[in-house]
Amino acid sequence: MKKTTYQMALRGMLIAIAFALSWIEMQIPYFFPIPGIKLGLSNLVVLLALYRLGIPDAFAINMLRILLVGLTFGNAYALAYSFAGGILSFLVMTLLKQWTKLSIRFVSVAGGIMHNVGQILVAMFVLQSLGLLWYLPYLWISGIVAGILIGLLCEIIIRRIPAPLQEVK
Repeated sequence: MKKTTYQMALRGMLIAIAFALSWIEMQIPYFFPIPGIKLGLSNLVVLLALYRLGIPDAFAINMLRILLVGLTFGNAYALAYSFAGGILSFLVMTLLKQWTKLSIRFVSVAGGIMHNVGQILVAMFVLQSLGLLWYLPYLWISGIVAGILIGLLCEIIIRRIPAPLQEVK
């Protein structure tokens, strides 16, 4: 029973941290002339959960964070964009983690890029326009930079916490 309580509390804290990081990121003014470019701070928690807790927990944390942030700060469109980006990103990161020996940084970069691809696909569907494809190279560059930073932070955190994270001592 003690281990189950610990695991539940840990997952709740990770969801809360991801939610808080999303809120913090919303408070950062845009420094780029291209709208929509973000660092993706909450992906740090998802990546950490993927490498320390496993796929089901990381997926649940990712989906709950998207739902909570969307319902609290967004609208139906923001929720659709976030779910599309979040699911596509998570799928690619999971496949790369499971089937390759690539670094966390590379997995994070792939996740950042695919998050942007998912959002552009939804935008193209909503706006019924292929013209949005011109935007992808800019978002890919931002996904690469953000993915490197988030991956590096995740590597640092993983080196400093015990593995596996869910063990009770």
